[in-house]
Amino acid sequence: RYIHATKCLQSFFSVSSVSLQVTIEAVIGGSVVLPCSAEHDLTLQDTEVHWRDKDSKIVFDIIKGKDTVAEQDPQYKNRAETFPDEYLRGNFSLKLNNLQHTDTGKFSCFTTPSNEQKTIQLIINESTAEKGNKSTEQENQGPKTQSVWMMIFICVFLLLASIVLSVAYFMFKWRNRAQAASEGTVTNF
Repeated sequence: RYIHATKCLQSFFSVSSVSLQVTIEAVIGGSVVLPCSAEHDLTLQDTEVHWRDKDSKIVFDIIKGKDTVAEQDPQYKNRAETFPDEYLRGNFSLKLNNLQHTDTGKFSCFTTPSNEQKTIQLIINESTAEKGNKSTEQENQGPKTQSVWMMIFICVFLLLASIVLSVAYFMFKWRNRAQAASEGTVTNF
């Protein structure tokens, strides 16, 4: 146990990089942008960005501000692209086109010299044509749509409650006024 704990602590303290993980869902045949950004005060001459998939295959490399696809894995040829105009802003996101079931899994973006690692979990869903009855809205915006409907329901409920309370208040005042009028004293609202 002591040895295991020591190894865990050593590995924890020896890592100097920042590691973040994001999950993204997309549909088969579509495109997706996998986010990756680095510090803004970088110089492209000293910067390398390496995109790798779950099997450590080369998806895309950016060396000194230049796209390098010479050693790119064949399954990503003509499907992976970046945004060179964004490099100076520290944006090294990758666009993956013509998505396939085999693209499901983790993609990593390693940035040096900042030693940052971003991990993206890509989930590929079947297209709406393959699923049949499910609509695109239900597939892509399930929880988001539910929260919108919940907000609408709450607003309508509050509106109705305020109307009911207002009517009850004015009926109470009217009844008190009518009662006071029958007793000979009149009160104003």
